[in-house]
Amino acid sequence: MEDRRSDQPGRLSAYFNPLYKGLRAAAEKVDTVLGAAGIFLLGGFIVAAFGAWVFEEVADNVEVGATQAFDDAVLRWMGAHHSTAIDNIMLEITALGTGTVVVMIVAVAALFLVLTRHKYSAILLLVSTIGGLVLNLILKTGFNRPRPTIFVPEVRAVSSSFPSGHAMSAAIVYGTVAYLAARLHKRRWARALIMIVALVVIVLICISRLYLGVHYPSDVVAGVSIGLAWAAFCMATLEAIQRLGARRDPRILEDETPAPGGAPTGPSSHR
Repeated sequence: MEDRRSDQPGRLSAYFNPLYKGLRAAAEKVDTVLGAAGIFLLGGFIVAAFGAWVFEEVADNVEVGATQAFDDAVLRWMGAHHSTAIDNIMLEITALGTGTVVVMIVAVAALFLVLTRHKYSAILLLVSTIGGLVLNLILKTGFNRPRPTIFVPEVRAVSSSFPSGHAMSAAIVYGTVAYLAARLHKRRWARALIMIVALVVIVLICISRLYLGVHYPSDVVAGVSIGLAWAAFCMATLEAIQRLGARRDPRILEDETPAPGGAPTGPSSHR
């Protein structure tokens, strides 16, 4: 029998996705298939709506120029604290959010998931990534905010500034990959460690965009908020689909068998 403490939600998990544990606990008490699936989908919509609200608030303030003084002040401070050593570090960190690196991470992770028979997880990763790229392109085109000119940027950027594509893709890809990896682990410390690493990577990528002078703070906040909202919605949808499939036909989860090592997946792994 598992230690009773394992049933208590971890602080990091609650912070990273506040509805995650609540949705699972509520779904356990729902008697109908559609009811269980509906709870997860509703939770996804709530998280998505909150992220969209944050994004909208930032976007509205950006459009009227309310954030410009703060944005400029942060970048001036960043520009005054440059050094060759930090420049090299930030260039390496920001590369983690470039399109090539992100695509490779998604490709390798999706291949692993397919080979270990985690079909629905692979689909989630691909849908969240591709959908996020399309959404970012639409938003950039719609707002068309010029790039910062506070100081000469360390890297060349050609697209518009708002929202930050690096911040958004980092939140989506690293957040989703961390979530899928955490689902393969039974131990709470392993899940927490995975989430911590993903969070640190996302934060560092965001800081690198400011340090290198290619984004304003408001660009980064907007990118992270809408990226996490989209990722959370996709995660909740996967949980709903799996729970729906398990209650209708348990054999559907044969495509989501544990990865080598015996770490359980699916709804039962988090009980």
